[in-house]
Amino acid sequence: MKSKIQEKKRFIFKSPDITLLQEVVINYKTKIYIAIGADPEEARFRHLNRPEIKGKSVFVRKKPALL
Repeated sequence: MKSKIQEKKRFIFKSPDITLLQEVVINYKTKIYIAIGADPEEARFRHLNRPEIKGKSVFVRKKPALL
């Protein structure tokens, strides 16, 4: 029998070219990049209303097992 050797596919991550995007300042530590021509106020609003930002847990915590 012949052994099958599978080659791993390499994932090549290409960073987006930020020269083609416009910067939106959320606060002094946070900047996001959106498409040129998109509404910066809407992008800021959508970013600030994400559940992770509001302090809500995105993942459901497991209840502790009772002994």
